[in-house]
Amino acid sequence: MKITEECIACGTCVEFCPVEAIVESGEIYAVTEGCTDCRVCVDTCPVDAIVD
Repeated sequence: MKITEECIACGTCVEFCPVEAIVESGEIYAVTEGCTDCRVCVDTCPVDAIVD
């Protein structure tokens, strides 16, 4: 998973990630290696800023 520049840093993905694999990275968030590709973040992102 990757978080694109469209990220508005709302924190929704961080809140819903079951493995805490999303962290702050400058003005947006980033997906860490702990990601299990469950896609919860993709489904919850209000601006579709998370892609495969």
